[in-house]
Amino acid sequence: MARIDFLGTGNAFSPQGRMHALALIDNRVLIDAPPTVVTQLRRVGVSPGQLQHILFTHWHGDHSFGFPFLLLDRKFLSDPNGEENLEVHLRPRGRKYLSTLCEMGFPGSLDDSLEGRVNWNEEESAIIGDTGWKYDRFPVHHTPETDPHGYEMEHESGFRLLHCGDSGPCPEIESRADKVDVVILEMGMPDIGDFPHHHRPSDVVSFNERFPEAKVLVTHNYAKSPNSKSGFEIPELPIDIVQLNDGDSIEIDDSGNFTVNN
Repeated sequence: MARIDFLGTGNAFSPQGRMHALALIDNRVLIDAPPTVVTQLRRVGVSPGQLQHILFTHWHGDHSFGFPFLLLDRKFLSDPNGEENLEVHLRPRGRKYLSTLCEMGFPGSLDDSLEGRVNWNEEESAIIGDTGWKYDRFPVHHTPETDPHGYEMEHESGFRLLHCGDSGPCPEIESRADKVDVVILEMGMPDIGDFPHHHRPSDVVSFNERFPEAKVLVTHNYAKSPNSKSGFEIPELPIDIVQLNDGDSIEIDDSGNFTVNN
């Protein structure tokens, strides 16, 4: 049995009722580390010291600025004896970026953690420790300065997931979409203009029509949550597209069958 929890489903502006987009796999693997990552973990009873892997998609602040806080918590609170190493899966030059971020946030406090308690993995394809998951990283269409990538992931049960990070429509996503069970698309902007680096509702609908065999889940949402009073209205999408909310999850059984809890 495997599980993916969506601890946040909002875009960079954290619409009312949504925290920054964040996925937690089996309480051990994070995809990205937004500024409020420690708070998001604590809300579901997961200690930062439990984490074994982080997969980074790109270098925008709402996906990476929480990294220094994770290391600080692990060093002084949740893993002071350094019993659990953290493997960080990232693109080349990412180590320099994250190290600079830590030095800016907590000068001199995290040097030992960066050197001795983080394993830096720049492989484009890798097995994620003993979690039962593996991935293939691929480029996506987003702000190029952030080196944006997504992850095609496969669980030992046979379940396949396409996590597209932040991206507008792009050929790399489309070339993989018909091979997976679930596609997680960001929907960072409404249909009020041309935004090539993000999916709009119309882009999500078009994608869903072209790839009907894959279950499309929407995160990084620009719209308010269902119980919130202010913000952009939630767009009307076809019923088979799931607009994720904070606290939703995917459960995967040993045969690779999955259930979306929304």
